[in-house]
Amino acid sequence: MRKLIFAVLPVLIAVFIMIAGNGLINTLIPYRATVEGFSPSMVGLIGSAYFIGMLAGTWTAPSIVRRVGHIRAFAAYSAIVSVAVLAFPLAISPFPWVILRALVGFCFAGLYGVVEGWISAKAGSSHRGRMLGIYNIANFTGSMAGQQTLRLFEPKSFALFSAAASFLTLALVPMAMTRAEPPPIPAKGRLVIRELLKASLISVATAVLLGLANGTFWSIIPAYVQRLNLGPGTVASFMTWAILGSALIPWPIGRLSDKFDRRLVIGGLSAAIMVVEIALWLITKPSPALLYMLGFFAGAFITAIYPVSVSLSVDRLGPDKAIPVSSTTLFLYCLGAIVGPTFVASLMTHFGDRIMFAHNALMHLAMILFVAWGVWREGPAANHVKMTIEPPEAPLN
Repeated sequence: MRKLIFAVLPVLIAVFIMIAGNGLINTLIPYRATVEGFSPSMVGLIGSAYFIGMLAGTWTAPSIVRRVGHIRAFAAYSAIVSVAVLAFPLAISPFPWVILRALVGFCFAGLYGVVEGWISAKAGSSHRGRMLGIYNIANFTGSMAGQQTLRLFEPKSFALFSAAASFLTLALVPMAMTRAEPPPIPAKGRLVIRELLKASLISVATAVLLGLANGTFWSIIPAYVQRLNLGPGTVASFMTWAILGSALIPWPIGRLSDKFDRRLVIGGLSAAIMVVEIALWLITKPSPALLYMLGFFAGAFITAIYPVSVSLSVDRLGPDKAIPVSSTTLFLYCLGAIVGPTFVASLMTHFGDRIMFAHNALMHLAMILFVAWGVWREGPAANHVKMTIEPPEAPLN
């Protein structure tokens, strides 16, 4: 495990720096758009443009990586997204921001595909869950660090966009300087939806349902907390606790999924988050302490399911398809993330804010049912269906 972590350490460092920039820009863009007087519907459209761009990016990422390789693809995506971020304050108008936000989403789909595929391909089946858990820790701690940059500069200054672009450019350094060999070039430069459907329907269903639930949670939860009227700092504190849970839980969950059937881990996590969501649905006026505790577990369990699902998919199709699998999973996730927030926002208009938690609980109940059906259909299965576990002394690069 130590050799494996050392082999992918440059990638993990790049992820931390890259997500610091993305975390900053994800908060800065809607905040700055509101300051500039953009209408709420336009702010929502700018947010949706990110996932639309990401959807297109997942479709093209495997072929781009196959054409130029992992490191060159990472460099190209990082350069383009840095320029896009710097262009936001140069064209403060809704339509250019929609285009630029879509371009950012497109590039990040490729960046996520490269780093997740790299880590998945390097890790054997017996370590994959833990390695993707470590990746998630780097991801969310980077996001927390990037968002703290908002405290350093005025929201209307160019400096915040410059800081985000600097993070995204600096992420190139560990990737460019690494001596570790990247994974093999993908044999096929396309998504593998059909293959994944045949190999693991649970993975496909989980990705779409997670998009419906997670996209809704992260997009709408700040507005829900703000309308509880618990004080101006409550939203920031709640999001901090949710992100903290997202950063801490993936490692032990990944370790658990390496030892037991990943399908059962997905089902157990779905049951756990469903309990939290039902509590949030039933409690009309939670105290700040209770809200933060529920936020911690909500962020933890929601986030932990995705890397386990990716691990299951790579187990079934093999490490040579790690990049297409990562891009396919993200593509399916984006389908749900585009639909979920808009649909739930309309429900909240008629049934109140807490209907969001009822909706998400139903999504996780559906995951449990898919897991139960899949286990009944396939029977007991090891995590490494198409793989063998490499011996500890095997070369890792």
